[in-house]
Amino acid sequence: MTTPQPAPHPAHAARAAERAADRRTSTIGAARKGAIYGIIVSFSLAAVVGIIALLGGDFGETQGKIILTTLLMGATSITALCHLAIADRAMRMVGFVGLAASTVTLVTGLVLIWRDWNAPGFDDWFKVFATAGILAVSFAHANLLLLLAGRRRAIIRVGLMVTLVMIAAVAIMFILPVVSNGEIPGPDNEEWYTRLLGVVGILDVLGTVVVPVLAIFVRDAPAIAVVDAAGAADAPHRADLPAGSLALTLPADVATALEHRAAADGVDAATAAVAALRRGLQ
Repeated sequence: MTTPQPAPHPAHAARAAERAADRRTSTIGAARKGAIYGIIVSFSLAAVVGIIALLGGDFGETQGKIILTTLLMGATSITALCHLAIADRAMRMVGFVGLAASTVTLVTGLVLIWRDWNAPGFDDWFKVFATAGILAVSFAHANLLLLLAGRRRAIIRVGLMVTLVMIAAVAIMFILPVVSNGEIPGPDNEEWYTRLLGVVGILDVLGTVVVPVLAIFVRDAPAIAVVDAAGAADAPHRADLPAGSLALTLPADVATALEHRAAADGVDAATAAVAALRRGLQ
C-alpha cells in the first residue's frame, strides 16, 4: 500500500514558483540582450564592410554576400527581439512560434546567399525563405501588439482582436502567391486581389496605430475592488468575506502586474498575491 505524500506547504510552493519565475526572467533577459547585441554587431559589420569596399574600390561577389549575411542576421535579430517581448507573458507560445519562424528565415536565407544561384532547387529554397520571412515579420508585429493582451477594456480587446485578424489576413495573402507560383490569385483575379490586399493592409495599419493609442488614454479599471474585513468600502460585499480576512483594492497597474505574474507562474491571482506579500514581509 502506497503512503500518500503530504501536500507541499503553500509558502514552499510560492517560493518554488518564485524561483522558477526568476530563472525564466533571467533566461529571457539574456536572450533579449543577445538579440540586441546581434542587431548592433550585424549592422555595424555591414556598414564597415560596405565602407571598406567603397573606399577600396574592390566590391565583388564575396563582399556582397558578406553584406547580405550581416543584414539578414540584423533583420532576424530585430524580429527575434519583438518575439521575446512576450516571452514572459501568458501568450509566450506565440512568441516561441515567431522565434521558430525567424530561425527558419535565417537558415534558409544563409543557404540562398552562399549557394550557387544557378544550381537546381533555388526556387524551392526561396519559397521557404519568403514564407518564413513573412511569418516572422507578421508574428513580430502581432507579438508587439499582444503586450496589450492583458487590458480589460472592451474597446481595446475588440480592436486588438480585429487587428490581429488583419495581420493574419495580410500574411496569408502574401504567402499564397509565393507558394502557388502566382496561380493564386492568377491573372484574371489579380486586380481584385490587389484591391482586397490594400483594404486589409489599411485596416491593419489603422489598428496598429489606434489600438496602442487607445491603450494609453483609456485606462483599465482595477482588477480587484472589494472591501476589507473591517468594512472600509462597499457595504454590499461585506458578508462575502470570511471572518478575519483582508481584501484589498488594487490600482489598475498593480492589478495588471499581478495578473501577468500569475500567468507567467501558471498560478491564480490569489496565489501570486500571497507569494508577493510573503516576499515583501520577509
